[in-house]
This record gives sequence, structure tokens and C-alpha cells, in this order.
Amino acid sequence: QVQLVESGGGLVQAGGSLRLSCAASGRTFDMYSMGWFRQAPGKEREFVATVNWSAGYTYYGDAVKGRFTIPRDNAKNTMYLQMNSLKPEDTAVYYCAAARRATITTNSNQYDYWGQGTQVTVSS
Repeated sequence: QVQLVESGGGLVQAGGSLRLSCAASGRTFDMYSMGWFRQAPGKEREFVATVNWSAGYTYYGDAVKGRFTIPRDNAKNTMYLQMNSLKPEDTAVYYCAAARRATITTNSNQYDYWGQGTQVTVSS
């Protein structure tokens, strides 16, 4: 069992940066692939980024490539989402998720555990 808690959301101006954190409980955090998703009002949940358990492989959604990174620290049971050059269209609730698999996936249905979400608002 893994429990995930996100933090770090807030209000930022366009062009600014934020770093989200996802703290995980459970002794097998380093055996999970992790991901970030987001959901804006009236829209479907959208894949943002994913990282495999060794942090050796990452993959990003087209909307955030070149602006976001997804480091993880297995020793601290924590994953991050570093968001730079933020745009108003990045406004959403951001969720972290864990999948009991070694390989990454962009499919939200393949994630087993989810956090409660943290709001990110980017003003123009």
C-alpha cells in the first residue's frame, strides 16, 4: 500500500516557476513508476509527466516538454514536478500517482495509487 500527499501548489504569475512535491509512504516506493497528471475545470484528466523507479527514464506530455521536469528522490520517498515558464493554460489541479510497475506509462488507468491533488493557478 502506498499513500501519496502532494504539496507546493499555489498562485503564480505567467512566466514564473513552482515546484510540486509528492511524498509517499510505504517501503517499496523505489519499485514504483510515478507520474503527474492534471485536470482543469471542465476538462478531462491530462498526462503531464512520468518517471520510472530508477529515475533513469522520463517522459513528458507535449504541453509541458521543455518547461517541466520530474525528478525523484527514492531515499526521501519523494517525487517532484519542477514547473518553469508557467502559462495560464497550466492552471489545474495537479495529481501525483504511483504504478506498481517498473516501466513508465502515460495511461492513468494503469496507476494504482493517487494523491488528493494540489491546485496550481497561473495568472496572466
